[in-house]
Amino acid sequence: MRSTSHLHVAVVAYPFTSHVPKLLAVARALATAAPSATFSFLSTADSLARLPAIAAVVPGNNIRFVEMPSSDDDGQGTPALRRMELFMEAAEAGGLRRALEAAGDAAGGVRVSCVVGDAFMSMAADAGVPWVAVWTGGPSTLLAHLVGDALREDIADHRARGDDPLLSSFPGLGSYRVGDLPFGGAGDSSEMGRFMNLLLGRVGQRLPRAATAVAVNAFPGLLAPDVSTALADALPNCLPIGPYHLLPGSTAAAGAPADDDDPHGCLAWLANRPANSVAYVSFGTVAAPPPDELRELATGLEASGAPFLWSLREDLWPLLPPGFLDRSKANDSGGLVVPWTPQAAVLRHPAVGAFVTHSGWGSVVEGMSGGVPMVCRPFFGDQHMNARDVTRLWCFGTAFGLDGGKPLTSGGVAEAVASLIAGEEEEARMMRTRARQLQARMVKAFEPDGGSITNFHKLVDIVCAHRV
Repeated sequence: MRSTSHLHVAVVAYPFTSHVPKLLAVARALATAAPSATFSFLSTADSLARLPAIAAVVPGNNIRFVEMPSSDDDGQGTPALRRMELFMEAAEAGGLRRALEAAGDAAGGVRVSCVVGDAFMSMAADAGVPWVAVWTGGPSTLLAHLVGDALREDIADHRARGDDPLLSSFPGLGSYRVGDLPFGGAGDSSEMGRFMNLLLGRVGQRLPRAATAVAVNAFPGLLAPDVSTALADALPNCLPIGPYHLLPGSTAAAGAPADDDDPHGCLAWLANRPANSVAYVSFGTVAAPPPDELRELATGLEASGAPFLWSLREDLWPLLPPGFLDRSKANDSGGLVVPWTPQAAVLRHPAVGAFVTHSGWGSVVEGMSGGVPMVCRPFFGDQHMNARDVTRLWCFGTAFGLDGGKPLTSGGVAEAVASLIAGEEEEARMMRTRARQLQARMVKAFEPDGGSITNFHKLVDIVCAHRV
């Protein structure tokens, strides 16, 4: 390994949705691999405060946490979209550069020599030091953003006519349809759609020309060969090192979470359930089914007969069917509804036998790491492309709402959950088998000579090549 004398690396997180813990997992892994280097982890005070206490504990104690200015110190009173807009405007206008200077001052005057930055923070390309980008979403969606302008032009007529053809003109995207794309549809007319298109348009333009390397949250051999080839052709040093939560030094790699990382006792609840018997339900920190689907989902979970663990924001609980929460608590074989779970640990628990999810990329790879088959209900962003891969490429799950297909209904939920957990039909057995096979491939990728570990060592060498 290269000398890390006077090496000061700034790891910069996009401080919204679920990006921060993923960047911290990468930071912890790099800090573990380069213990004599200094690492500054930059994010807003509000986002750092939301990290579980155990996440801030770093082996070797060589990560310092640096607060970046935010538009709203207490995170209250300003709509989420406006906070995002103000933060990104300030970062683009020199805020990131000033934060990097502050990190150097806090490190005793040792200036930052390399930025390992969330790809969303693509203004790091102009920070005056090498930029190693970290992509947290689905790799196929990254490929779509890299050719975003050409794609938008190509699909305009199809959107106007309501067509949904395969994207056969674009290398690596031939198995996806127009309707799978994270842009170009009705969502673009919303304020959030316009903001995300602008942000990701900048990412697509800057990554190929300015990034020294790009880390991807996948393991080698997971993606379809044409996707891997297209990404490698488009990006410098495209390195699949994931899943990030399994990297050396991460909390998941270290073992079971501490009690204060499971405040609602989810793992203790699961410990009293038989193997492969529980349906775990989570739609992440942003996505949520509309009220009618939320009620259908709750009714379907009850009808499935399977015990369930549901991570659901408390502001949505009043939308559940009358008496649902009380019945869940009263029925010993029923369910547990909580506002938050240690998801990666939950999905690795042997009691979990099915995962009902929005198919965000973090959830997909965490489901794989537990060997758990999935029921997908995609909404936006990378979720449709991810759901297509779950159902058509890896074949370890089913999906509602893909290709304009079957909507989420209580009957559909009950059937899908019961089938994945205990169904004897050939398709259900195949999905359970495929989930276990993907888990085994992931484990192999993290063996000493495995693909993710080999690529991670390459990433460490790239980061450590830049020092003052």
